[in-house]
Amino acid sequence: MLYREDWDKIKEIYKLWWNKELDFPLLQIVSPKEGVVEYKSYDGWGFLRYKCCPEKAIDIFENRCKDTYFGGESFPNLWMNLGPGSLASYFTGFLKFDGDTNTAWFENPLPWGKVESLEFKEDNEWWQYTKYITRLSIERGKGKFIVGTTDIGGVLDVLASFRGSQNLLLDLIEEPDKVLYMLDKILEAWFKVYQELYDITKEYQEGTSAWMGIWCHKRWYPLQCDFSYMISPKMFEKFVAPHLEKQCKWLDYSIYHLDGPGEIPHLDILLDIPELSGIQWVPGAGNPQCDSPKWFDMYKKIVKHNKLLVLQSFDDINNIPKILEEIPNNGMVLISAWLDKESSAREFIKRVRRV
Repeated sequence: MLYREDWDKIKEIYKLWWNKELDFPLLQIVSPKEGVVEYKSYDGWGFLRYKCCPEKAIDIFENRCKDTYFGGESFPNLWMNLGPGSLASYFTGFLKFDGDTNTAWFENPLPWGKVESLEFKEDNEWWQYTKYITRLSIERGKGKFIVGTTDIGGVLDVLASFRGSQNLLLDLIEEPDKVLYMLDKILEAWFKVYQELYDITKEYQEGTSAWMGIWCHKRWYPLQCDFSYMISPKMFEKFVAPHLEKQCKWLDYSIYHLDGPGEIPHLDILLDIPELSGIQWVPGAGNPQCDSPKWFDMYKKIVKHNKLLVLQSFDDINNIPKILEEIPNNGMVLISAWLDKESSAREFIKRVRRV
């Protein structure tokens, strides 16, 4: 790989990690390369910002790669960012992007009569664009960088885009059969989207990646339900867990995106899904980040249940060695961090590897 000359070695490390056979933590540490005077910003929204000329988004990404030191097991990962839950737009055609705030919206509340008539449309503009930029990127990236699948979205989250979150909360109580019917329809489309995008990427690339920035030698994907922070574990069991189980069985590997303290009540249900490979913990804005001792007992619980653990946000990276000291088998852990200098990144990797 152009931007990662030891990629063959790194791939073997990822394989060991996914199979829970690694005896040291997986590290994704990046920084500007030594000697780079101006490290240009990269916000990852190029495929929406430059929709009329997506080649520009790839050019900007490659310029960033040229100036980036990829340390540990990090690698250049270009994923098709169209916002969280692009699957909704393949049904409705609705996607609103604000380039000033770097935000994409899919929520466009509709009455149940219209929601039930929604269908995945093969000729949908956004679906055709997703396939186009995936093929464009995979052809450009061959031998240079990894291409990650777009953020398809959580199944219940997509339904929330169709109904509106407040409406859906009432629907779970008043219209459970309609909810379950639509969840099955959305899940069927989810599998179709993943498979077609996988078929495109496998022509030029070994393995898979996604917005979480983790490479896998087989089919993997981040699973999620951001809507779940508003519902009880009992409702999670009824409306979320069944489709998660189907996704986990269908994929080769999977990581659940546990987003904030509001989702912690569902952790036991997730840990009881045998096919789920791991958990990514995201504390969320305003909360102590992943290096806080507040979360250490949860980490131990996750690893004790033989699940991988992904941590990617920290208040102070100098606390990371303490996390690894607390976890009995830190070969189950993936740590991602950004440093402002290559020399600091190299020293940090050495220090963590000694834990």
